[in-house]
Amino acid sequence: MTRAGHQPGPPAAPASDDGELTGRIEAALAEYLDVRRRGAAAIDPAFAEAVDALAAFVLGGGKRIRPTFAWWGWLGAGGDEQSPEADAVLRAAAALELVQACALVHDDLIDASATRRGRPTVHITFAQRHARAGWSGRPARFGAAAAVLLGDLALAWADDLFRSSGLSAMALERATEPWQAMRTEVLGGQFLDVLHQATGDLSARAALQIDRYKTAAYTVERPLHLGAAIAGAPVDLIAAYRRFGAEIGVAFQLRDDLLGVFGDPAVTGKPAGDDLREGKRTLLVALAVERAERRGDTAAREAVVRAVGDARLDEAGVERMRTLFSELGAVQAVEQRIAALTGSALDCLSAARVAEPAASRLAELAVTATRRRR
Repeated sequence: MTRAGHQPGPPAAPASDDGELTGRIEAALAEYLDVRRRGAAAIDPAFAEAVDALAAFVLGGGKRIRPTFAWWGWLGAGGDEQSPEADAVLRAAAALELVQACALVHDDLIDASATRRGRPTVHITFAQRHARAGWSGRPARFGAAAAVLLGDLALAWADDLFRSSGLSAMALERATEPWQAMRTEVLGGQFLDVLHQATGDLSARAALQIDRYKTAAYTVERPLHLGAAIAGAPVDLIAAYRRFGAEIGVAFQLRDDLLGVFGDPAVTGKPAGDDLREGKRTLLVALAVERAERRGDTAAREAVVRAVGDARLDEAGVERMRTLFSELGAVQAVEQRIAALTGSALDCLSAARVAEPAASRLAELAVTATRRRR
């Protein structure tokens, strides 16, 4: 079984080096998007231009962490990068980047984010295009509609790429469970994020629930599960991967929460404090509120509550919140949670029967993901 428009050739060079792996993932995405663009052009040149914007978003940056975990999960479960199947596994893993594109395009719209990776978000790009052309209607509404449709398109194409990757029928059947679960979980987590913002739920339980399903499941846990399922891994290894992935995935999001407030915009690509302005109910916020309540510090609690969702919060206000989060001990508590989750995950990984060099590389990826600066 081969991908539409793809003729099988000799096995590619090994991708045990993550720089080489990233290059191969991006090449697979670029090739696939080019094929799909030709189909879009047959519908209308304007639709092809919209697909160009989606392709630019997909290929314009990102750490490719999801397909990287899927690839190493496959190798750790007995996959052979020298085998003819390796190219198909890589294309299946690359499909995760299209799921990620859908999530980011929609998330930016939901949060009214103006920038992503230092560039205008998709809905802003299309709103600007509308305004420059002087079309009828409201530019913001057109931008929102375009973002919804292109995000949907990315998710549809993710499934198409995965199904046509060239995996054997048996491998596809084994991988169906994690693939389907992952897509449901990320959308469920996104819904819970919107719900908890609407209801004003500032509890640690709500924050961790969002982290578990909106980020951890589709960032580390299910990609590892996907790779293991493709390889035909035993249930005990899949269970170990899932525990490792869930804990590293949550730690990854907790690091992201800290970067959202304390990160350097020149490095992160997003303005510092945007998570506060957008009303994100993070564990950092939850612990700050919890600790202020425990101290009986009503003023501190109210300051945190007022800042969350304040679209007019300026840099001075963000700096006050940084100071308050630190004084309340919330920053230290989040760092401790990251360290505990990472340590527990690494213990789980070391006890599992993961083939080398994947076991060592997964441990390295875990540390990198939880200590990153962007």
